[in-house]
Amino acid sequence: MSRQQPQVRFHDDPLLFMEQSLPAGGDSLWLPERQLCVAEPAAAKAVLVNGGGLYEEHADFFQTAEGMLGPRAVQQEIGREARSFLKAFLASRAELLPETLRQSLSPTSEWPHAGNRLMYRHLADALVAPGSPESLRDIVGAVVERAVLAGVRERTSWWTRWRFRRRVRRELVHAIRARRERRDAAPSDLLDVVVRAADVHASEALLAEVFLSCVFAVTGSVGFALGWSLYLWGTHPRADVDPAGVVREALRLWPVAWMLSVRPAKAHAVAGEDVTPGDTVVVCPYLVHRHPSHWQEPESFRPERWDGVRSPPAFIPFGWGSHTCPAALLSMELVEDVLRILSGTYQWTVTAHGARPHFGPALAPPRFTLSVQPLPL
Repeated sequence: MSRQQPQVRFHDDPLLFMEQSLPAGGDSLWLPERQLCVAEPAAAKAVLVNGGGLYEEHADFFQTAEGMLGPRAVQQEIGREARSFLKAFLASRAELLPETLRQSLSPTSEWPHAGNRLMYRHLADALVAPGSPESLRDIVGAVVERAVLAGVRERTSWWTRWRFRRRVRRELVHAIRARRERRDAAPSDLLDVVVRAADVHASEALLAEVFLSCVFAVTGSVGFALGWSLYLWGTHPRADVDPAGVVREALRLWPVAWMLSVRPAKAHAVAGEDVTPGDTVVVCPYLVHRHPSHWQEPESFRPERWDGVRSPPAFIPFGWGSHTCPAALLSMELVEDVLRILSGTYQWTVTAHGARPHFGPALAPPRFTLSVQPLPL
């Protein structure tokens, strides 16, 4: 049974377009510009795993305007080192998190921007270590304000963005050249992780782009995941749920990485449709996570559905296979820690100023105000 013809254009509201276009329980649909959107979980995972070499090699995190950082072994090394570094860093800063939340959120904060700024405040030293040139630390902070925050890029002109990007690139290239000359025993920050793991022939401009991917992941994706968790829990207040279930349910309903694109390397069939190298195949976690064959009441916020559940087959918020985000588990744990501190320390409420997400490379929550008040002693 087909749904009615969409009442909106894809570029105006992609999610609503797909919801209106996809047949009930359907596995795929064609989007404009010959993009096949895959919604069936097994097919989506097969696309991302790419075991048969049906798709061009691609890794969103390492794919940049300067090309793709490779080989795959280098990507894996950066992933391992970044995960290890962040795990140690978060453990060393765990006691500081409650005070960071108090300073960032009390008595009110405006979201989703507050989530990105909170994550940057907590993780700035992981991105660029203390003792680095202030110009480098300043430029990374400026990237958060001028490129990560939801909607900020749309409010500036192309020329302004171009000039800023040139300044960022110049500063990062200079910093990477200096880091390559150092021989420290261990990486001091994520910039070191990228520089040390990369091949000596990789250009500084390429490494700068990969480091910016780290900035977007740490401050953008994690900040938006926290925003969605607070937004959904605050607009569906429940006192008897585990924050871990809230985070997973938020990522199920509103996956930050909501479209993952690959290019076919050869003609083949996927999810019942024929594709060629001239097409694009888009894995859509948003649709996978709402597939009615795999979820009861897929449109409903039900964090209790995660009680005792570890890895359901239709859950791919961080990708799948070898290209899964290396810090996915750490990201979820950090968001859970924030929710536990808030629920154990404050009375808090969410005032929503909208219901639809902000569309961009990441799916950001709508505007809302978070109000916090310390619990009585």
